[in-house]
Amino acid sequence: MPGLNLTRDEAIERATVIKRVHTYRIELDLPSDKDVFTCKTEIRFDAVPGASTFIDAITSTVRSIELNGEQLDTGLADGERITLPNLAAQNVLVIDADMFYTNTGEGLHRFVDPVDGEVYLYSQFEVPDSRRVFPVFEQPDLKAEFEFIVRVPTPWVVVSNQPEVKIVPKDCGCGRAQTWYFKPTPRISSYITAIVAGPYEKVTSELTNSEGRVIPLGVYARKSLMPFVDADDVFELTRQGFEFYEEQFKTPYPFEKYDQLFVPEFNAGAMENAGCVTYLEAYVFRSKVAEALRERRAITVLHELAHMWFGDLVTMQWWNDLWLNESFAEFMSTLAAAENTRYAKEAWATFAASEKTWAYRQDQLSSTHPIVAEIRDLQDVQVNFDGITYAKGASVLRQMVAWVGQENFMAALKEYFTKHAWGNTVLDDLLVELEKTSGRDVRAWSAKWLETAGVNTLTVEVADDAEGNITSLGVRQSYAEGFETLRPHRAVIGFYNLTDGKLTRTDRIELTEAGVEDPAFSSIAEAPRPGDDAEHGYISVARYHSLGTRSLPDSLLSLAHTRDGIVMAARHRSAPCIGLQFHPESILTPAGPLLLRALLTDLTLSTATNSRN
Repeated sequence: MPGLNLTRDEAIERATVIKRVHTYRIELDLPSDKDVFTCKTEIRFDAVPGASTFIDAITSTVRSIELNGEQLDTGLADGERITLPNLAAQNVLVIDADMFYTNTGEGLHRFVDPVDGEVYLYSQFEVPDSRRVFPVFEQPDLKAEFEFIVRVPTPWVVVSNQPEVKIVPKDCGCGRAQTWYFKPTPRISSYITAIVAGPYEKVTSELTNSEGRVIPLGVYARKSLMPFVDADDVFELTRQGFEFYEEQFKTPYPFEKYDQLFVPEFNAGAMENAGCVTYLEAYVFRSKVAEALRERRAITVLHELAHMWFGDLVTMQWWNDLWLNESFAEFMSTLAAAENTRYAKEAWATFAASEKTWAYRQDQLSSTHPIVAEIRDLQDVQVNFDGITYAKGASVLRQMVAWVGQENFMAALKEYFTKHAWGNTVLDDLLVELEKTSGRDVRAWSAKWLETAGVNTLTVEVADDAEGNITSLGVRQSYAEGFETLRPHRAVIGFYNLTDGKLTRTDRIELTEAGVEDPAFSSIAEAPRPGDDAEHGYISVARYHSLGTRSLPDSLLSLAHTRDGIVMAARHRSAPCIGLQFHPESILTPAGPLLLRALLTDLTLSTATNSRN
């Protein structure tokens, strides 16, 4: 249905009609004293011949629509969309229209500084608001190259995603004006394009990246705020972030420059426009503030820089994979802070105290949702910029990195960036690379952690004797009603004595994954049998050798072991591989025939499951 709320089905259908969008050439005339501005846009794209579709455009007035040299009826524009009939294989669309300035932080926001009366503009396009500035196929998978040409009053500066090519002065008859010409962008989604204009002041610097390229850096703010901007701190964090991300990802920074701008009346914390990041002005400190607030700013700076890879270089195909942007940027920003900034000691503690608790709170509300959420339309995604997508997603990623190993994780990301640079991805594109580098069944992990909602509760159950000695200890996992998912956990239990007023750890027990049961072997261990240990989970088997192991690599899961804990049967966690090490014929192994039968059953089940996957 035509309107502002683009549905996923509409986006999928339009992507079958629009085969490729090549370029946008966008000419903007931005007056300082009006409610509207002029936009003339030329779009070149390929389509299915004879098909029809629409382009998004929230307009004040549409003066002309030209498709492949033919003037179309302006009545095809309804103020929100423009219908495009009878497309050719190769199309050139030119639209001349007036667009609205806003004062709501969407589209092109206009602000008048109460200090000096100066006018400042900045764009905010995520999720669907580039259509408020120029006609556009407003969905992340229809990427293109964007070339901006912007006319502004002479005192103004203009900042966009790419460096300016030239600045041409012109007498417009009502005072001087300048036209700024910018280099075309690489292939990116429209929501990360940007225009910032006004009498902003700036501080500049530069860095040399891992390729040896010199990357210009800029920090901008309005004139009345610039004396309070701590540009040196922002530059230091930026350099540390560049160094860390390029080393970890083995993928160079993908853009030509990196500008960071503090803009007024900003609705969010920041926005990862490619090479042109915007921040809310609360991060400009006008007086001495708590170090925690400086740390929060540092995390935000590192978060937005991480987006240059997660979201900008590689973009989700549709908004249900928003976590590929936000969860990764949130996790990587804390990891970078912990490993390459002055916040190394407190970064993860701060994460646990703020981000993780935020996630726990939101995951217990009726509004919770899976990290990989079902996004039916734009209204759905607008409410998913929350503690689940950011904080829970980052928390889950941290545990996954611990499971597969940071080196394997980063190697997977390197392949992910290489294969999908300037393209779009879905969840499985990342899982494929993680499975290759780690050898783990990450799809099973994803199904439990990314694709379900709700919090599990781990309860310690302790029994002791009359003297207070612990006789048994267990950890029970449970779920809330309506969220019936038990998830694999890895945990460590510590035992402590209070001696002379000081807690001293006496024992450390590392648990295997909770909730993982083998479909065949578990049935044998359900109840004690003759010769079995009395405790559930123990199976007595005979051992006639001195060699044995009580621990296994992460890739293997124990299925049976002796009373003293020596592993006698194990299964690979993802591959259909089972191994036994005991004498089933012995009278000391009464369960031997059952174990052999379990071996065959388990192997059959594992092979069948693997084939289905």
